[in-house]
Amino acid sequence: MAIGGILLLGLVVSNLASRAFLPRVTLLLAFGAVIGKQGFGLIPHVFEDHFEIIADMTLLMVGFLLGGKLTGKSLKGYKRKVFWIYISAAVITALFVSLSLIARRVSIEIAVILGCIASATAPAAVLDVVTESESQGKFSSLLLSIVALDDIWALALFGLGMAIVGSMNGNGRESFFAIAATREIGGALLLGLAVGLPAPLLTGRIKSGEPILSEAVGVALLCGGLAIWLEVPHLIATIAMGAVIANFARHHTRPFHAIEGIEWPFM
Repeated sequence: MAIGGILLLGLVVSNLASRAFLPRVTLLLAFGAVIGKQGFGLIPHVFEDHFEIIADMTLLMVGFLLGGKLTGKSLKGYKRKVFWIYISAAVITALFVSLSLIARRVSIEIAVILGCIASATAPAAVLDVVTESESQGKFSSLLLSIVALDDIWALALFGLGMAIVGSMNGNGRESFFAIAATREIGGALLLGLAVGLPAPLLTGRIKSGEPILSEAVGVALLCGGLAIWLEVPHLIATIAMGAVIANFARHHTRPFHAIEGIEWPFM
């Protein structure tokens, strides 16, 4: 009963967001804080015990949907702009946070690491806001493309930051961190490619040209499960897989977005 009550309250808050000036994700975060341990402690233990897997499943769906935005058609004329906007935003953010912390007399090593972490954004929140607004313009396409590439660049920047910190400490592990970041990014991209290439050929056959929900969820969970097993970033893997499917699903008459109908309750 408690679980059902929490779910219904979540739906009420989500519905209220459509009548408020705040994004749905903001109200849901506030709602979670109120019913959480630091609030009234109303969240059932079954949710607390399985929160990690719920969060992972949500990110898999978000990654898949974001990857589907990275098509040659949607990026036509924007490729260079997407690249330079994100590089500028990531580097400037990392430098600003690092230098601000150093000015506050935080150790350089900690400042560099936190600066690199600060360059990452929240893909789930951004996707939810764009979906809620039902925006289909050039700006939303550009924004989602930048967010889709964010995790890749953020991980690369973090690996670089760790290498810099390692060289400053003189522990000789700077090459290890750089190699580890390269392995994780490369492994995730290769996995997304390996799962994504056969997926367009195998899907959309039960209903001619129309990928069904079980196919969408199946490939997303398969890719995510393999990524977790291989210890590579599952969000990057599903983004890569989504991009491959979106660009190579030639016989599909409808986009591979059947998953859009079920991702928002997880969010």
